[in-house]
Amino acid sequence: MSSKKLIFILIFGFQSGLAISQSLVRRYFDKLINDTSDISKPQFLVYPTVAYAPETSWELGFSSLLVYYAKRDTTNRLSEINGFTFFTLQSQYGFWFDHAIYSDQDKWFFLGRLRFQSFPLKYHGIGIDSPRDYLALVEANQILIKERVLRELRPNLYFGIEADFQRMASVDFIPSSEAFDFPLPVGSEGSTNFGLGVGVVYDDRHNVLNVRNGHFAELAFLNYSSVLSTYGFNAVLMDTRIFRPVGKNGVLAWQAIGQFYSGNVPFNHLSLLGGDSMMRGYYLGRFRDRNQLATQLEFRMLPLPLGFSKRIGAAVFAGSGTVFPELSLESINKMVWSAGGGLRFLLFPKKDIYTRFDVAFTREGSGFYLFIGEAF
Repeated sequence: MSSKKLIFILIFGFQSGLAISQSLVRRYFDKLINDTSDISKPQFLVYPTVAYAPETSWELGFSSLLVYYAKRDTTNRLSEINGFTFFTLQSQYGFWFDHAIYSDQDKWFFLGRLRFQSFPLKYHGIGIDSPRDYLALVEANQILIKERVLRELRPNLYFGIEADFQRMASVDFIPSSEAFDFPLPVGSEGSTNFGLGVGVVYDDRHNVLNVRNGHFAELAFLNYSSVLSTYGFNAVLMDTRIFRPVGKNGVLAWQAIGQFYSGNVPFNHLSLLGGDSMMRGYYLGRFRDRNQLATQLEFRMLPLPLGFSKRIGAAVFAGSGTVFPELSLESINKMVWSAGGGLRFLLFPKKDIYTRFDVAFTREGSGFYLFIGEAF
């Protein structure tokens, strides 16, 4: 075979393979965006993702999402399992795995998350009066596993055990400036802590990724025994969410959380204010302390009445919160606020799941977020 024929065959083969690949990718994403499958059929998706948050900058990675109804019965609640592997422009990388799984007739509820991540994160100190400029860049590897195994006692009311395992290793506090002189917090050398306790949950949501009408409330107590942990401490956690339909497509959503820690609490277990969910616009961990109170209100229009599209929505939100060392009126008199809005795009029509782009403003600046699913 002549060299010209060989080159022609290679070029033709490459172009044919590229065309087939492009066709397959196009068909896959067309199927993903234009969901025409039976609503009761489980759906598993793998797709590249781009996300952004102030604490990570741009995130690049791949996500997987499995949504299904137990026994393909749509009267059961929609279960979701999602995984996310990422690399950020801040040299962070990791793997996240979250799930909210309901058994047939919603008798059992498994709610949890797994995090493995390596990061530098900004440490601003402890308290609501911590400085705006960060004190140190903390490099560390972290494993976090939190799981709830809950049994329905009566319709929508669940009771069960809760477990929380966190390990932070290879910790290094790098001062942001030689001018900063601050005491290192408890746990600055790393720690391994395992908490075990009980929780009560009321949950009548049907779709946890986009709740249009429902309630969620959790009260949990966890003990981190010094026998099983580097440090001994206790935690009381509360989370309440109410969702109400407004008109044909509107949803008014409200959330309030309280976190209260006592004992010898390491810095990575302290209550954190900020992030892509509560108090958007603030860096996750911008404020941290033993206790936290925070609330937010959001109005969602899903979709907007545009006429030319039924897949574009929007939201406006506002929140306020504080962290404090001990529960007293004097301690909770300083609050911070955040507010903003964003656009939504109906990514999976049959499952009513949107991707969101939010812009949030605070007294210290602004931040924007790009994620799948609502903030709460």
